[in-house]
Amino acid sequence: MSTKPLKIAIAGLGTVGGGTVQLLSDHAELLAARAGRPLILVGAAALAQPADLPLDGVPFFADARAMAAECDFDVLVELIGGANGIALEVVRTALERGRSVVTANKAMIAHHGVELARLAEAKGGFIGFEASVGGGIPIIKSLRDGLSGNRVTKVMGILNGTCNYILTTMRESGRDFADVLAEAQALGYAEADPTFDIDGIDTAHKLAILASLAFAMPVNIEGVACEGIRHVSALDISYADELGYRIKLLGVAGLTEAGVETRVYPAMVPLSFPLAHVNGPFNAIVTEGDFVGRTVLEGRGAGARPTASAVVADLMDLACGRVGPTFGVPVNGLNALPTAPAGAHRSAYYIRLMVKDQPGVFADIAAVLRDEKVSMEQIIQRGHAPDETVPVVMTVHETNEAAMLNAATRIRTLPAVEDLQLIRIENL
Repeated sequence: MSTKPLKIAIAGLGTVGGGTVQLLSDHAELLAARAGRPLILVGAAALAQPADLPLDGVPFFADARAMAAECDFDVLVELIGGANGIALEVVRTALERGRSVVTANKAMIAHHGVELARLAEAKGGFIGFEASVGGGIPIIKSLRDGLSGNRVTKVMGILNGTCNYILTTMRESGRDFADVLAEAQALGYAEADPTFDIDGIDTAHKLAILASLAFAMPVNIEGVACEGIRHVSALDISYADELGYRIKLLGVAGLTEAGVETRVYPAMVPLSFPLAHVNGPFNAIVTEGDFVGRTVLEGRGAGARPTASAVVADLMDLACGRVGPTFGVPVNGLNALPTAPAGAHRSAYYIRLMVKDQPGVFADIAAVLRDEKVSMEQIIQRGHAPDETVPVVMTVHETNEAAMLNAATRIRTLPAVEDLQLIRIENL
């Protein structure tokens, strides 16, 4: 193993980039002792040079592309973000030069990971992306290394801290989605444009990466069925409590007889399951392997310090020579597994209806469910207000998704039904 310093160039000095520079400075002696060699910064790139970071003597570049092309480094740390643009350009440049890359960029790995892994293999580089999923939670290393002796059949988790914060606050305060979202934006937990978070896109990127590692398949972001949390109301969260569940935005990837399922959706999680008790901005990930059984990892899913911790973990692997194929096996060894048809998914469901309290309403709804072979489990209705709109909640036994969606479409057309919301129930 080399004892020469590991020369690091860092592109992007925002929240995570700044945290990474600070960690490398604060723990320089500890890292050198553990790696058997120093980890040193030889270049930093950003639109403007921050005055509050320990970058004295480190060459600064206003253009990350120039740094990637000209600087003498062993590894480029890409913390610019975005699936394309400058981030992708500097990563390609570094790999073409035979250098390694460490990144927190889940969008880039989700969309271009296989292409970049192939380039890294051809040029002798390594790609580390521990920080792309779960912040400080070491889930990438767990799947790629710690669980490598297992056939992993399922990965699921809470992968977005913004959504988990919103849903937790809605439950604790009884307030509705729009109000809590505005608060999350004011506190910095949600972006000014929160679309990627609340519509499940961020979770989908992360889930596509986890599925690739778990099932030795190419990253397939197009195969992820995605649903966000905009439609979840305080009323739904209150009923979930009553029924013994917590509503969480889940990313779920599993092997089924019909193919690989990768799905993002809000779900009712039973209180007996660990994910039900993961609150606020925290993330948690559950894996199931044939020899190890179930494992659960929980921690902070974002932020300067946790994500910097994950970035430096990859740098330490490079410094110590602990490197291997990007997705656990060489690119040519990845299996293009079929995607399970969306309608083949099976689940139990929570159904909340807003209906006019009129005679015959239940009979009409029950007839639709009967026709679609959907079996009711229980019904909750309180109060009686003739000709006024009242909430009615049903749960149904596990059924085929296509049948449930057909039933929901038909029920929405009934004259007495003014609204219908569906949430899956995870019977774990």
